[in-house]
Amino acid sequence: MKKGKILVVDDNAGIRSALKILLPSHFAQVELLASPSSLMTRLRDFRPEVVLLDMNFSADINTGNEGLFWLGEIRKAYPQTKVVLFTAYADVALAVEGMKRGAYDFIVKPWENEKLIEILTGAYKASVSESGGKAFDSSCSDGGDSSSVQMFWGNTPAMVSLKRIVDKVAATDATVLITGENGTGKDVLARYIHSLSQRCGRIMVSVDAGAVPESLFESELFGHVKGSFTDAIADHKGKFEAADGGTLFLDEIGNIPLSSQAKLLRAIQNRSISKVGDNKIIPVDIRLICATNRNLPQLVADGLFREDLFYRINAFHLHIPALRERVEDIVPLAEMFLKKFAGKYHRDVSGMTQEARVLLTRLSWSGNIRQLQNVIEKAVILSDGPVLDASAFSDELSDSAEGEPESSVKDVFTLEEAEKQAIASAMKKYGDNLSLVAKALDISRPTLYNKLKKYGL
Repeated sequence: MKKGKILVVDDNAGIRSALKILLPSHFAQVELLASPSSLMTRLRDFRPEVVLLDMNFSADINTGNEGLFWLGEIRKAYPQTKVVLFTAYADVALAVEGMKRGAYDFIVKPWENEKLIEILTGAYKASVSESGGKAFDSSCSDGGDSSSVQMFWGNTPAMVSLKRIVDKVAATDATVLITGENGTGKDVLARYIHSLSQRCGRIMVSVDAGAVPESLFESELFGHVKGSFTDAIADHKGKFEAADGGTLFLDEIGNIPLSSQAKLLRAIQNRSISKVGDNKIIPVDIRLICATNRNLPQLVADGLFREDLFYRINAFHLHIPALRERVEDIVPLAEMFLKKFAGKYHRDVSGMTQEARVLLTRLSWSGNIRQLQNVIEKAVILSDGPVLDASAFSDELSDSAEGEPESSVKDVFTLEEAEKQAIASAMKKYGDNLSLVAKALDISRPTLYNKLKKYGL
């Protein structure tokens, strides 16, 4: 019996016609879109296990940035859905970048039918496997199903205590504030909480609240009606309304401008919104989870964050410790990532030497779990044998080792070195949020993309 739902997004009518003939012979349901403009709506309504996503939709633009953008949107809103990227340009660097951002695999046009079906079938099975054998649109039982969310707890007292609290709070509708440094996994914990809640069968909408421009804040969060401002060519549903019945995750809430906080507070207090250009009150039923890497009590004291908003979102405060504070979890996490990426990239890498393990535990990990994951991924891709030794990490991370003497710090840089350092510092400061990084450096996003690629950041 045919199983699985496949959503194809490609602007080429010929390709859609060919896939409309090919795919229904292998999968239960197939839908095709010519543009990603309605992608998120179809994901919510159709609930596919797999999206076959073209990389380019604008004429004369072949950078793949559109595909990478929509990949990120899908991964944030529907992490269980597997995305297979579709491109006519056999760019290995682009393929690796897409897979680093969470794509399941990569298909080059023109394709071989057998290979395409094999990859899509594998993606479907991976999606169902990660959901504990349930299809994506299945309802989860009371108490939720957390099997689709990879939350590594470890055995440190702080994490054991955190899990005990999370397991009690998650089953309720209580508002949660998650704090922790960049890279500690605040977004993963938010998804884990959603998966354990009674809303687990409904949508979770994630918003990088700090990256929303102040001028668009109301429109993005509350929506607008056609004609309410110059570019409002159609009605737009905001994030609050999109999350109705499910969970709304406001990430980087500490970066929201003070002028926008009052509007957010009203929506949270009243559980209702009004679209820009419309006086109609729309009730919304959401479970709210917020996250930040900033010290909100200090921001309140400095007059940069509303005290009433802080208390409204701080019903339950969950803090994720930095990786350097849970050293005994570093090697198990590294081994978990090694197994994951060895399978993902089909590399024959099965372990690490003792020297490599010791080195990993001696590093400061300022980027926390995200940094560790990226380092292991790179090591697996570049590996020459079945076992990773210390050299796989020492060159890459020697400057972050604890106890490095101050005399080794370089105080004279070339222009390129200074530029690389400035970009790296901005990426760290803004949690890899490319919009904020580009704005801080006063460069465009395409220029930032090119420089990140140039410096291997």
